[in-house]
Amino acid sequence: MDIIMPKMGESVNEGTIIKWHKKVGDVVKLDEIIFEISTDKVDTEIPAASAGRLSEILVKEGDTVEVGTVVARIKASNESNIEVSP
Repeated sequence: MDIIMPKMGESVNEGTIIKWHKKVGDVVKLDEIIFEISTDKVDTEIPAASAGRLSEILVKEGDTVEVGTVVARIKASNESNIEVSP
């Protein structure tokens, strides 16, 4: 599953990754905070939209990208034999 830079307001067109809370290979639970972003309007934490394992980070901390850009990928637990512990 692709994780995209979310739109945080009507006039917000880009955001900067402030911090990754997870690294590649980490297990991610549904709604767990995986990264923080900063825009000209707000700084916020972004939760995972699905559970699985963080398989790829495409945007480094400090990089600014447009809304809708894929910033990372989660391999959902149903895509392989990944066990997600509670």
